[in-house]
Amino acid sequence: MSTRKPSLTNAEMRASPETVEPPLEQLRGLRLQVLEIIDEVLSDSSQATDAVREQLRQHIAAHPGRPEEALLEHLSSLRSEQPAPQGEPNGPAPQGDPDLQHPSSQHPSSPRLEAVLRDRMLMTAFQPVFDLATATVVGAEALTRFVSDSGDPADYWFAEAEDSGLRTDLEFAALESGLEAALKLPPHLFVALKLSPEVCLDPRLPVLFEQTAVAPDRVILEISGTFPQEQAASLDAAVAPLRSAGVRLSIENTGSFFAGASHILRLKPEMIKLDRNLTAALNMDPLRQELVEAEVGFAREIGAALTAQRIETKDELATLAGLGVSLGQGYHLGRPSVQPSEWAKWRGRARHLASPGGRGRTTRT
Repeated sequence: MSTRKPSLTNAEMRASPETVEPPLEQLRGLRLQVLEIIDEVLSDSSQATDAVREQLRQHIAAHPGRPEEALLEHLSSLRSEQPAPQGEPNGPAPQGDPDLQHPSSQHPSSPRLEAVLRDRMLMTAFQPVFDLATATVVGAEALTRFVSDSGDPADYWFAEAEDSGLRTDLEFAALESGLEAALKLPPHLFVALKLSPEVCLDPRLPVLFEQTAVAPDRVILEISGTFPQEQAASLDAAVAPLRSAGVRLSIENTGSFFAGASHILRLKPEMIKLDRNLTAALNMDPLRQELVEAEVGFAREIGAALTAQRIETKDELATLAGLGVSLGQGYHLGRPSVQPSEWAKWRGRARHLASPGGRGRTTRT
């Protein structure tokens, strides 16, 4: 079942008498997001989206000074152009074995996902990754954003793709978008790209990297999710040619520390990502600090860099740096952006970070 959240239609939003005007700061943030999406769509130079860009320009011209209305009308027109489902939605059910009649019946269609894949209506945002010892940006993680008026986060789109049998296709579209956008990053930064174990095993993956202009030694493949222990050997063999070319591997250590450690010892990644649940309010939890300290020692032992995710407060940052965590990312350090002009600022960018020499552990009482 899809975890996609329900959303009001545009008509329902306009008709509701209880709609409250959002605060000015929220409106400014919304307008900035809209302008970023419009800029990203118009800057795409592929011939496949010529008609889409021209249509967007017409909507912008029809709504001068109102980019939100222009984008909403543009997205509505794209949806209306999608082909209608075949057959009668309320007609009689076919006779016989439904699986033989409809081989794809286990994967209900998703017109909006098919439209995203057809028109490549997705883009890449990058979030900076900092070296906590030198206070400089050393890399960026690619995050997928969707051009849609639903406001659904990426997790909902990928869950819907899973239900529709389009998960792998959507992941490859996101990878292609990330690699294309990475060419606009400062060249000294690594680029971290998330992918599932299924995509790692897909024969299209090495072909994709043969075609990209991004240097292999700049790429870090982040294997997301959990996978059976017996799959580790297949994963290792699948990514071995890419790693020989210079691509690096990252594994998120989720669940039990020791269960995660067995995967890591098998795959020997160059980077380990701390479970995101370990970071929140870490400064107030001595027991989790001990677990992070054990992860730091484990990473050092196998020669991997340890990265913390979702650092949102200065106290979390100070604790992680004090415990010896190498790299970090999160809203406290830098928010994701789809703007190349913002990425350019990460060239040599530094800011005040907590000194790793400081006291990291909270004293237990």
